[in-house]
Amino acid sequence: MTDPNKPADQPKLAKNETIKAASNLLRGTIADGLRDDSTGALAADDTQLTKFHGIYQQDDRDLRGERRKAKQERAFAFMTRVRVPGGVCTPQQWLDMDRFCTDYANGTLKLTTRQAFQLHGIIKKNLKTTIRKINDSLMDTIAACGDVNRNVMCNPNPYQSKLHAEALEMAKAISAHLTPATRAYHEIWLTDENGEKENVTPSPEPEAEPIYGKTYLPRKFKIVIAVPPSNDVDVFAHDLGFIAIIEDDRIVGYTVTAGGGMGMSHGKETTFPRLADVLGFCTPGQVTDVAEKIVTTQRDFGDRVDRRHARLKYTIEDRGLDWFRGEVENRLGYALGQARPFHFDHNGDRYGWIDDENGNSHLTLFIENGRVADTDESPTRTGLREIAKVHDGDFRLTANQNLIIANVSPAKRAGIESLLDQYELTHCYDQTGLRLNSMACVALPTCGLALAEAQRYLPDLLTEMDAVLGELGLQDDAITIRMTGCPNGCARPYIAEIAFVGRSPGKYNIYLGGGFVGDRLNKLYKVSAKQEEIVGILRPILERYANERTDGERFGDFVIRTGYVAETREGREFHNDFKED
Repeated sequence: MTDPNKPADQPKLAKNETIKAASNLLRGTIADGLRDDSTGALAADDTQLTKFHGIYQQDDRDLRGERRKAKQERAFAFMTRVRVPGGVCTPQQWLDMDRFCTDYANGTLKLTTRQAFQLHGIIKKNLKTTIRKINDSLMDTIAACGDVNRNVMCNPNPYQSKLHAEALEMAKAISAHLTPATRAYHEIWLTDENGEKENVTPSPEPEAEPIYGKTYLPRKFKIVIAVPPSNDVDVFAHDLGFIAIIEDDRIVGYTVTAGGGMGMSHGKETTFPRLADVLGFCTPGQVTDVAEKIVTTQRDFGDRVDRRHARLKYTIEDRGLDWFRGEVENRLGYALGQARPFHFDHNGDRYGWIDDENGNSHLTLFIENGRVADTDESPTRTGLREIAKVHDGDFRLTANQNLIIANVSPAKRAGIESLLDQYELTHCYDQTGLRLNSMACVALPTCGLALAEAQRYLPDLLTEMDAVLGELGLQDDAITIRMTGCPNGCARPYIAEIAFVGRSPGKYNIYLGGGFVGDRLNKLYKVSAKQEEIVGILRPILERYANERTDGERFGDFVIRTGYVAETREGREFHNDFKED
């Protein structure tokens, strides 16, 4: 029946909008669902709301067929994402997360591409206990997912410790300022058996959402802080970025970027990845204000009808950067300053030991695809647990899924080096330049969106490619390579020099030509390449690169210069100029 009170030309809102509006500030019926022991799942609408609480309902897709034949429901479990603003945690928090892996999850600790922890395989009856234990460790999961600002990233910067400290405090301030104000998180997850609440995230009185409103944002929102010359956070790939401007060894302000984002949909050319535009400059004291006003602008003008078109990148693309800047400045009550110049020279991690100006040391370890687990080849998880027991500094999760054992005091370094040897971690970064610059999302078997493998397949593909690189003398060349199981872009594939995006089981689109420092989108080179074809497709290109590159020429630049792909200058051009062989 047509609603007579609704204008005929008013488009229908996306279903998620009605779910949010009716949720009573993200409560829904989650609490009732947790008490229902007749199923391992939650109600469908509630699974959209739990994302705001940092929780995704998943199931083991490897077991779907078997369980269907047995007429059993899917093997439901939950992924919990833990916010770590700036990626910094204490040794005790590392030990806590390690323990939760054993007690409640599947035994693997995942370091994400956005400096957060993920626990996979938590069954419903353990979910509330897990969240409470995370809270007890002075961390939380609220706003780790959902249509809100998510974990705020920050360059780990071990070689500029003073600057890192300033940037980290700014990341924490942004995170705290943009944390949802609803008390639903505390009521659902942190109430103990006596009805008392114990929480690390403030629950204000009276309850309201002054920044987000009752329907929050149209889609997710991602913020990063970059500290040149490193662009390891891929500042242009996010909704909002702050690039530190450094003068006399201190941060005097930030060049602001807006409108980046990676996600797209196969076969829908109206969706595309986009690099952020430079918006202006702000002082450190203006950062949280600028962040809030950009968020509220997107809240009010973002698309709430088509979720594929709901990110900030489309708001800016459709309305224009000048309009967007004007709207933000109107809300601020002052004009942003003229953007100041900056320079990036890499977006990867710097492995091995580094000493800082304070006399402490920092060790960056290679953690392939961010999977912290014990394997037959390396007892990585056990080794890091033993290091955490004696370490008196901190741990830093990098934006490339690696780990920094940071602020190692001179008194502790020898003992930590001994543990690194004992648990076969000393040479973990003795890898090819290609592997050291690789990333993959989780994909199968747990991600419901995955069309193909990613983290389970990329290491094997890299082994094949490493053999070719060795033959060509390219084993030490840094080339960024990324793989995702679907086009949503969690591993930021569209700015990699080589990228694989899943199309179907065993088939990937191959993209080439991203910028080495994360400042250029790549371009589609091959559609639906089969796994067994990939090395053969790339080998002749790598051979030419080895023989014909100019001095210092990066692989992404080479494939554009030699005509393998056209340069992508704007996000709207991403699907243009594809040349099928």
